[in-house]
Amino acid sequence: MSERHHHEHHQHDHGHAHRHSHATSSGRALALGLAITLGYAIVEALSGWAFGSLALVSDAGHMFSDAAALGLAWFAGWISRRPAGSRHSYGLARAEVVAAFINSLALILVVVLITVESIQRLMEPAEVNGFGVMIVAFLGLLINLAVVLILSRAERNLNMRAALLHVASDVVGSVAALMAGAVIYYTGWKPIDPILSLVIALLILASTVGLLREALHVLMEGVPRNLKLEEVGRHLARVPGVLSVHDLHIWNISSGRMALSAHIELESLERWPGILEQSRRALEERYGIDHVTLQPELTPPPQGEKRVIKVMTRR
Repeated sequence: MSERHHHEHHQHDHGHAHRHSHATSSGRALALGLAITLGYAIVEALSGWAFGSLALVSDAGHMFSDAAALGLAWFAGWISRRPAGSRHSYGLARAEVVAAFINSLALILVVVLITVESIQRLMEPAEVNGFGVMIVAFLGLLINLAVVLILSRAERNLNMRAALLHVASDVVGSVAALMAGAVIYYTGWKPIDPILSLVIALLILASTVGLLREALHVLMEGVPRNLKLEEVGRHLARVPGVLSVHDLHIWNISSGRMALSAHIELESLERWPGILEQSRRALEERYGIDHVTLQPELTPPPQGEKRVIKVMTRR
C-alpha cells in the first residue's frame, strides 16, 4: 500500500471510528431517555386511572407520544449504522433525517391538538385541581429535565435535535402547568391554564418549523446551509492546473456528512494525481466535505478566461 493510500485509509478508519463512537453514545442516550419516559408514562396512566384523574391520563398520553418519538429516533439511529450494500450504496444514514422529519410533523400535530383543546377550555372552563396539577407537573418537570440532560450530552444531529425538541417542549409544558396550577390553587382563575397552553404551542411551533425545513432541505438534497456553492467552486478553480469547474453539486448524505461531485477542466492530465489530492484535502480541511467525486476533463484553455466557474443545476 502506497503512503498516500495508507494515509487515506487511516483517515477513513479514524473518521469511521469517530462517527461510530458518537452514534453509540446517541443510541445509549436515546434508549435511556426512552426507558425513563415510558416508565413515568405507565406510572402516570395507572395513577390517573386509580384516582379517576383525566388530567393525569391526558398527560400520560402526551408522555407516551414522547416515548414513541424517542423510540423512532433510536430505531432510526440503529438503522443508520447498518453498512452500505448493493441496494443502498450510501448506507441508510439518511434514516435519521427521515425520523427527524416525521417527529417534526408529529410535533406540529401536537401543537394543533393543544390549540384546539385550549380554545375549548377558554370557551368552557373545566374544573381543575390546582394542587394535584402542581405535584404532577413538578414530577414531570424533574423527569423531563433528566431526559434532556441525557440527550444533550450525545451527538447533536438532526435526529437527536428532533428528539430533544420533543422532550424540551415537555419541560416548558411542565413549567407552564406548574405556574397554571399555582395560579388556580391560590387565586382560582381558571383561564390561565389554556392561555399558557397557547403560548407554549406557539413556542413549540416556532422551533419545529425550523427543524422541519432543515430536514426537508436535506431530503431534497439541497446545498448544505453552511456552504455557498459559488464559493466552493471558486476555491476548487484556484487549484493550480485547473481551468474551470462545472456540474458542481454539494449535498448532505446525512445530517453532518456532506458529499460533492464536479467536473474539472484541466490544462494537462499529467498533473491530475496532484490536483486530485490537493482538491480533496482542501475540501475536507476547509469545508468538512469528506466524500468527493471529481471527474477530469481535458479542454484547450479558453482565451483570457482562466479559472471560470460554471455552475449547473443537478439533474
